Amino acid sequence: MRLGINLGYWGAGMDGDNLVVAQEADRLGYDVCWAAEAYGSDAPTVLSWVAAQTESIDVGSAILQIPARQPAMTAMTAATLDSLSGGRFRLGLGVSGPQVSEGWYGVKFDKPLARTREYVEIVRKAMTRERLTYEGEHWTLPLPGGPGKPIKLTVHPERERIPLYIAAIGPKNLEQTGEIADGALLIFPSADHLEDTAIRYIRAGREKAGKTMDGFDVCPTVPLAVGDDVRALADTFRPYTALYVGGMGSRKQNFYNQLAQRMGYEKEAAEIQDKYLSGDKAGAAAAVPHELIDSTTLLGTVDRIADRMRAYAAAGVTTLTLAPAGFTLDERLTALRAGTEALERAGLA
Repeated sequence: MRLGINLGYWGAGMDGDNLVVAQEADRLGYDVCWAAEAYGSDAPTVLSWVAAQTESIDVGSAILQIPARQPAMTAMTAATLDSLSGGRFRLGLGVSGPQVSEGWYGVKFDKPLARTREYVEIVRKAMTRERLTYEGEHWTLPLPGGPGKPIKLTVHPERERIPLYIAAIGPKNLEQTGEIADGALLIFPSADHLEDTAIRYIRAGREKAGKTMDGFDVCPTVPLAVGDDVRALADTFRPYTALYVGGMGSRKQNFYNQLAQRMGYEKEAAEIQDKYLSGDKAGAAAAVPHELIDSTTLLGTVDRIADRMRAYAAAGVTTLTLAPAGFTLDERLTALRAGTEALERAGLA
C-alpha cells in the first residue's frame, strides 16, 4: 500500500505551509500529492506550483470539477501538467454537488452519471491526439451546422495514458468508476465497511468492463492526527464531519449523509443534518458519534495508526492518502512523518 498526501483547498490560511508539507512528503517518499478545488482556488495552478518545487512525487487533482470546464479544456490542462511535471500528473474528476454546480458554475446538476461518462470519453479521446469528434447527449463536437471543425491536441503529454480517477460515493457512481476509470477517490472510508460501501460496486464495474481489480487504484483520503488521547483527537474532527454529513449538498442530495447511513448511522445522520441545516452547527458537531469519526480517520499513537493501516490494506486500499492535521506547521510535519513510520511498522512500506 502506497501513501499520498492531500493538501486540501489552497487559501485556507496555510498556503506557505502547504508547500513545505508537499516538499517533505516528496522527501519522505510519498507517492502522490493531491490538491482540491471548490469555489476558491483552482487545482491546476496549485499543482503546477507544487510540481515545479518537488522532484519525484506525483501531483493529482482531487478533484477537477466537471461543471467548471469543458472536457477538451480538461484534456489540455492534463496534457500540460503532465508535460511540465515530467509525467507526474494524475487527473482526478468529479461532478461536485448541486449547490456548487448550479450556484457557482450555472450548470444544471442533472444526469451526473451520463455526463461523467461522456466527459471521460471526450477527455480520453482528446488525449490520444486524434482529431476530436464526438456525438453524445451532453456534448457534440464539432457543433453541427457551424464553422467548427475537428481539431487535435497540439501539446504532447509525457505519457500516452494519464491515470484518470473519479471521486465517487454512491453505488451507481462507484460501479461506473470501476468501469471507466483507473482509480477511485474516496472520502470518509471505514475499513470495516469499505467492502460493502465501495469495493463491491467498483468490482462490479470492473467485471462489466471485462477487467479485474488488478491495476485499479483504490485511493481514500483519511485525516491523520497523532497523540495519546484518541477521544480528544476525534473531537477536533467533529466540525469537519458535521459539515460533510450535515451541510454538504442539499437535504435531498447529500452523498456524504447517505454514506453515513449505509455505514449504519441512519438516525445519527438525520439528526446531524437537521441540526446543521437549522443553523445549529455546534449541535450538529456534538451529534456526530465518536465511532464514526474514529473509524474514518487515523488517530492515536504510531502503533495504533499502523494497526488501522493494516486494516485499510486488507480491505483493498492501494493508495492511502493522508490529510495530516495540526494547527502549526510542526504539528503537520510530525503527523506526516508518523504516517511513514506507521506504514513501516505495519509492514506495508
